[in-house]
Amino acid sequence: MLRYTLLRIVGAIPTLLLVIVLAFLMVHAAPGGPFDDERALPPEIEANIAAAYHLDEPLPKQLLRYMGGLLQGDLGPSYRYRDYSVNELIGVGFPYSLRIGASAMALALLVGVGAGTIAALRQGTLLDRVVMGFSMIGISIPVLVVAPVLVLLLAVKLHWLPAGWSETGGLRHYLLPVITLALPQIAYIARLTRASMIDVLSRDFIRTAYAQGLGTATVVRVHALKPAMLPVLSYMGPAIAAILTGSVVVEEIFGIPGLGQFFIGGALNRDYTLVLGIVVFYATLIIALNLLVDILYGVIDPRVRYR
Repeated sequence: MLRYTLLRIVGAIPTLLLVIVLAFLMVHAAPGGPFDDERALPPEIEANIAAAYHLDEPLPKQLLRYMGGLLQGDLGPSYRYRDYSVNELIGVGFPYSLRIGASAMALALLVGVGAGTIAALRQGTLLDRVVMGFSMIGISIPVLVVAPVLVLLLAVKLHWLPAGWSETGGLRHYLLPVITLALPQIAYIARLTRASMIDVLSRDFIRTAYAQGLGTATVVRVHALKPAMLPVLSYMGPAIAAILTGSVVVEEIFGIPGLGQFFIGGALNRDYTLVLGIVVFYATLIIALNLLVDILYGVIDPRVRYR
């Protein structure tokens, strides 16, 4: 296991380097610069600003300088948020994104696995068709559409939940963003769980368990659930990536001061270091979580061995 983990970490380094290089080139290829909307300055002052941030250097030298800072854990200063480093801004915004993302994933697993299991146990019935129908709708509608619809229905029409973010609003202000992020993942997980559970319930060891007089709840909980969760576990890596990227849109819609707002603001203002820092941070997080998902295979299924 240790050797496998180390090999995966070493293998992830080229992927992360490629992400950094591509992100660096893309943000610098965008038209405009971080100080273009400032008032007109004398050429010598503009030259001094560019020199202070090393923007007057050739692009390859800037990339090497940036990579050197990354090796020391320094994501650089923000060009637009004066007197703040990118590390500090990520430290401010990530707790909000983490709460929303982790809550959405927990809700998606709880509801998706439950709905998929029930649909598998009632295969071919009206309940099964209803669950799969709602799953197809959840897969088809993007988060960008789901969020305004939920706000219109639950906040404007029914007045059940607040429509926007408030620092002192408590947990109620998290519910709409969490539900918005979780709905597409609930749909995917429900369909995966149903298909996997139907396959597992048809196997010989399940028939043996029923022959021993065990009830359906015990058979599902003790014997069927673990092997049925392997496809869901495989999907966790892409699901985490989808929730992280989806949170950028959701945070902007609901006005949540997470990494999403910093990312969009940085992109609009050509804050190169802020955009790059968030991309590198998210890429590292996704790679680490995918590695964790792979390791969990051996915990859920003892037949899995790493060589």
